[in-house]
Amino acid sequence: MSLFNEVLIFLAAVAAGFINALAGGGTLVTFPVLLAVGISPIVANVTNTVALVPGTIGGMWSQRKDFKSQYQRLLKLLPVAIIGGVSGGLLILNTSESAFRSLIPYLILAATLLLAAQVQIKNWVVAHIGHAHNEQHNPILMLSLVFLAAVYGGYFGAGLGVILMAVLGYVTDDSMTRLNFLKQALGFAVNLAAAIYFAFSGKVDWMVALVMIFGSLAGGLIGGKLAGKIKPEMLRWIVVSAGLIAATIFFLKE
Repeated sequence: MSLFNEVLIFLAAVAAGFINALAGGGTLVTFPVLLAVGISPIVANVTNTVALVPGTIGGMWSQRKDFKSQYQRLLKLLPVAIIGGVSGGLLILNTSESAFRSLIPYLILAATLLLAAQVQIKNWVVAHIGHAHNEQHNPILMLSLVFLAAVYGGYFGAGLGVILMAVLGYVTDDSMTRLNFLKQALGFAVNLAAAIYFAFSGKVDWMVALVMIFGSLAGGLIGGKLAGKIKPEMLRWIVVSAGLIAATIFFLKE
């Protein structure tokens, strides 16, 4: 790989870490860039998942004070999240390159639309708090929905946080802050489980992953320092616009 491509990947990872620290949706930047430099779709997807895991630790750590309040839920949901993440990883590694390539524009479009609807989904969760009773009356529903979200996360991952927030808002009664910690913890578990599985698959481009890890960590630190100076809403719409452009390009290539 040329030095130019390595620099481009590093800058994309910096942007992803920065975006994830403020608004979410960093995968919509890094994944198309990996494809653009000539990395095959499945290797790009797998490498992207492995590389961006370290950057998700900061969000969960910053809300660690809510761990105790979510301990019982985590005991129930973490095994489901881990199994779902590995299942999604198993699914992607058994998808042919041509089949996954045909799914790329739909996956990018779906993730972009989820990011575009992020505020509406959060508002729905806030309005729904106090009206959900499925956790006690139908725990199987909660486990099933989290498992399906985790499978998606292990398979592709972009927009997983929005999906988990919607699921948790539907099946639990808790504050937005506590649900956000639970979302962060489950998302981390899903991505980590998939990343560990991918690490032994032979599909990870480790040189690219290493460049991306440093880039995403640097971007996350920059995003954390500028959190009060940049409007997340404006950044989110920039990412949504980029996602729509990327989806359109991939649709035209089909």
